Order: sequence, then structure tokens, then C-alpha cells
Amino acid sequence: MLKGNLIYGQSGGPTSVINASAAGVFLEALAHKERIEKVYGAHHGIVGILEEDFFDIGEESRTELLFLKQTPSSILGSCRYKLADVEEDESDYKRILEVFQKYNIRYFLYNGGNDSMDTCSKISKYLRKQNYECMVIGVPKTIDNDLMHTDHCPGYGSAARYIATTVMEIYRDATVYDANQITIIEIMGRNAGWLTAASTLATLKGGGPDLIYLPERVFDIERVMIDITRVLGQKGKVIICLSEGVKTADGKFLPELNDELLVDAFGHKQMGGAAETLGKIVKRKIPTKIRTIELSLMQRCSAHLASVCDIEDSFLAGSEAVRAALAGKTDIMIAFARPEFGVYRTEIIEVPLDKVANAEKKVPDSWIKRDNTGMEKEFIDYVLPLIAGRPDIVLDEDSLPRFAKLKLVQAGRKE
Repeated sequence: MLKGNLIYGQSGGPTSVINASAAGVFLEALAHKERIEKVYGAHHGIVGILEEDFFDIGEESRTELLFLKQTPSSILGSCRYKLADVEEDESDYKRILEVFQKYNIRYFLYNGGNDSMDTCSKISKYLRKQNYECMVIGVPKTIDNDLMHTDHCPGYGSAARYIATTVMEIYRDATVYDANQITIIEIMGRNAGWLTAASTLATLKGGGPDLIYLPERVFDIERVMIDITRVLGQKGKVIICLSEGVKTADGKFLPELNDELLVDAFGHKQMGGAAETLGKIVKRKIPTKIRTIELSLMQRCSAHLASVCDIEDSFLAGSEAVRAALAGKTDIMIAFARPEFGVYRTEIIEVPLDKVANAEKKVPDSWIKRDNTGMEKEFIDYVLPLIAGRPDIVLDEDSLPRFAKLKLVQAGRKE
């Protein structure tokens, strides 16, 4: 019966529902005082642990913790911090162990995507090698939906719903005038096109993209120009949705055709600018009005369009992570399985961390139409249940969303 304290952190890009997972973790952990004496929230993820900077969640009211379910972004702050391989540099690992020992951390839960699961896996293995008993559990999160061995990722359904809705609205505006127009919409997704694929849902409702380009296929600029010219000739209007991470045959992201992209702490090229780059290419060849739109942060922070399914899955992932840890399980990520598409019936499964760390799940090529005009029925059946349900959002006295107001009482303090 392992007894001690729990610390939870958030990492990577925020989502509109990541705080629902935080609520699940906090409320479940606080209900087990016989095993979990203190519940901490790391400020800025693993950086907060390294700097001994975290909050005492036991000081928060349960009411405010429940409001986390409708509060977007990372309430504790996030980070993009890469742990070196322990063989190359053990200093961060020694520091983490030191902090865990000082505060008797026996349960470590980390909420994030591919790189965060890599962090979890490294820490778990190091603690085990040092004979320090600590249950390490990964809580999945990413709007990109690219974590392996889980049917879907918390955060994706809400982002997909936002994208489908926004593209429906853009379609109405972009087709209102009698003049020709090409509208290019850039959607997040470095190597996997799950988010861009969701734009095809707008077509189901009578107004969506004419052309969809995902990173799963080579972005052939000459072929794309033929596609655009054809649709423009037929309709006088063209709406294009493309992933920010589409690449040419020689492996270059579109913005790289103009300038070198910056690189983040994990060695990933920073995204953005694909729509603008394509717009400039098209403008040189087709003399018509071109509008480029980058959905950017709105895709991951629009809690007003979150799906109930996504909120509940996110909350469940957090609470199930605590229960798994209390059951003595470690070095795993909470994941979801779905026996069939077209309906929503899911079950919780557990996946070894080293199976999901740094791996990416791509959109099956068979789900993408050969002519890049949309997605096949298999994708529609897959995604529709994930965007289901409109949340009953509590508003404040000015009819604006009521977000959680945590006190964030300092617990750890760097000496």
C-alpha cells in the first residue's frame, strides 16, 4: 500500500479540454487521503519540478476544480522541455529524484502528447533503476490525434468540431460575391492530417472545402495548380484546406521554399505560413483574388465549441490515471479503445509508455479520396461521434464564459 504525495503536470501545446483531465486527476486524487496525502500541480510541467515550483491543490475549492472542465488551455502552465538521454546527461534525472524524495512524491502523472510520453518513459525507467518506488502514468492529450495505440486523443474531438464549424462559416463568407476567389485555410498538423481531415465535415452540411491536402501525401505543387485551375473554372470559387505540415517531394515544408524554419527544443521545425506561401505561389500564376487564413491558436483554445464527448473523455483519462496509479500500475499511458465506428462506445485501456513515446499515428491513406477532394466514409464514421454533444457552459454575470479561478497556492519553493 504505497503512501505518499502526487504531482501532476501539463506539457506541450494546450487544448480546450486539457484542464478537464486536470480536474479528473485532482478530484480523484483528493478523494484518497488514506493513500495520497498531498496533491501538487507542477508549474510549467517538468520545468516546475526541476525548479521546485508547484502548487498545493488541496487548497483549492472543489467548485473551482469542477470549473476546469470548461476552462481552456493549461491552467498550470505548460512547457516544451526535452530531457536528454540519461546516458548523455544525468543531471535533470538526479534533480527530479531529489525533488521527489524531498516531497515524498510517489505518484507522478504527466499530461501531454508524444514528447511528453517520452519524458514520462525516461523518468519512469530512471526511478526504477534508482529503486525509488513511484507510479508514473501518462495522461494523453493532443489535438493532433497522433498518439499511437489509442483510438483517439483527448483534445482532438473539440478541435475537429471547431474546424468543421469554422470552415462551414468561412464557406458562407467566401462564396458571397460574384467575383472569382480562392480561399486557402491553414490547419494545424505537422506530420498527421487528422485536423485538416475534419474540415470535410463542413461538406456534409453543404459548404466545405473543394480540395484537402494532408501531410500523409506528397504536396505536388504542379498537381495542386491543376486542381485549383479546374475547380476555379467549374465554380469560380475555390476553398482549400491544407495541413501546416504538407511537404514537397524533396521533404520541404512549404514555408521552407522561402525561408528556413525555426526549430524548437525537441528539434521540430516550427510550423506556420503554409497558406501564405501557397497563396503567393498561386497569385503568380492565377490573376484572381486570394485570401489566406491561418486558424492558428483558435483550434486548440475554443472551449465554447468543445464536444461533450471530448470533455468527458479528458476527465475520465485523468481520473483513471489516478486509479491506475493507486492500483500499483506504472510506466503506462491511459488510452481509449473503440469496438466500432459510427457510434460512440469506448473503453479504457493501458499502453506501455515506450510504445507511444515519439511515435505518430497517421491518417490511413485509404481514408483520403484519391483526388484530394475530401475524405472517405470510413473517416466520417470515425470522427462524427467524437465531436458529439454541446456543453452546457456556465456563463458569468456578463454572459461571458465562467473559467476556473484557482488560488494556486505555492507549495514547492526552489532554495
